[in-house]
Amino acid sequence: MDYLTENHEVATIGGGCFWCIEAIYLDIKGIISVTSGYSGGTTQNPTYREVSSGMSGHAEVIQLIFDPKIISYGDILKIFFQIHDPTTRNRQGADVGTQYRSVIFYHHEVQKGIAEKVMIEIGKSALWKNPLVTELLPYTMFYPAESYHQDYYANNPNQPYCSIVIAPKLKKFRKSFGQFLKDVN
Repeated sequence: MDYLTENHEVATIGGGCFWCIEAIYLDIKGIISVTSGYSGGTTQNPTYREVSSGMSGHAEVIQLIFDPKIISYGDILKIFFQIHDPTTRNRQGADVGTQYRSVIFYHHEVQKGIAEKVMIEIGKSALWKNPLVTELLPYTMFYPAESYHQDYYANNPNQPYCSIVIAPKLKKFRKSFGQFLKDVN
């Protein structure tokens, strides 16, 4: 798939638990939709249980539909590199395993080139002390996660993981990236 439509594109990224990054991207101008799911493995139509076991080869990811006239793919990736630790292989905080790896699945060669450029910029910046371990792979397939994973933070804000892990990340993001936030009326 080159482009979703004339006006929208798709991006598929993974940076640890999909609940964390889903909550952040739902707040961003130009993001049309965010779907939590699985990508990068060998199991067809995997379940959360299969992905959580680490045996499916899939990563927890989000798939974004976005309007590139409002937010660029490059900006989506610059945000991505600041909302998770792209220097820890197969780990984000207490979440450990290949399903939590830092990964970008590019949908076409233009996205690949942008991702390479952003990764070089981030690697040269002082943002992270250690080198990036983010995988850059061609997109092959995306499997939406079960319905209870969609909009997880919005539907479960008082769940301990949400209040302890996601809420502080979301607060920090909103404070640091105000220029990207959707207008709230």
